Parts: sequence; structure tokens; C-alpha cells
Amino acid sequence: MSVHEKMVFLVVDDSKISRKWLIEMIPPKIMENAVIIEGCNGEEAVNLYKEHAPDIVFLDITMPVLDGIEALKHIKALNAEALVVMVSADRQKSTHQNVLSLGASAILSKPVDGNEFRSTLLGLVF
Repeated sequence: MSVHEKMVFLVVDDSKISRKWLIEMIPPKIMENAVIIEGCNGEEAVNLYKEHAPDIVFLDITMPVLDGIEALKHIKALNAEALVVMVSADRQKSTHQNVLSLGASAILSKPVDGNEFRSTLLGLVF
């Protein structure tokens, strides 16, 4: 994937501030050609994924309506190759292992470190 292509990001978190923070961490060179779609719960994540087929999904684990783990399962059922980065305040190793075993591309712990975020994103993009 080239930074010259339009990239579609789906950022889903029940906290508007957390969504804003994640979006602001996307490097400017990528943001120049990016489309950002936001959602606030797991059900929206699945519906927005179906509608927009984003390149990368950033998905919080703890959300209302449908949690991030269930949303991840639905998204991976729609597209086994979907790039989904889970974001969570839950630092338990078992949670991290669980989401990775379900097909998450990566998991970032809140508060998300900007360097770790960019490194993860660039690893997925290139």
C-alpha cells in the first residue's frame, strides 16, 4: 500500500476524546490522503466496516452495545484479511493473547504511546 493511495481508516471508541487522540497520531503524510470514519460502539464498527471496507480499523475493546472483541469476530467473519488494531486499557496478558488469537493485527494499550502507534501503523501500511 502506498501513501499516495487514499487510505480509509475506521476509528471506533465510545470516547470521542480517545478517537480524536488516535486520529491525531496518524502521521501527516498518511493523513494527506486519508479518509477517516468514526464510530462509537461495536455494532457501528461492524456496520461501518460493511459500508466502507476500510483499510485499517482501530477498535476499542470496552464499548456499549457490542464490545470490541465481538465486533472483531464479526469483522473477521466478513473479511479474514481485515487489518484490525485493538485498543484497550485492559493490560492483562490473557486479553491481549485472546484478541490476537481471534485475528487482531495488533493490540495497543491505553494510554497509547505515539511512537508505538506510528510504528504499528507503518508496519501495517508498508
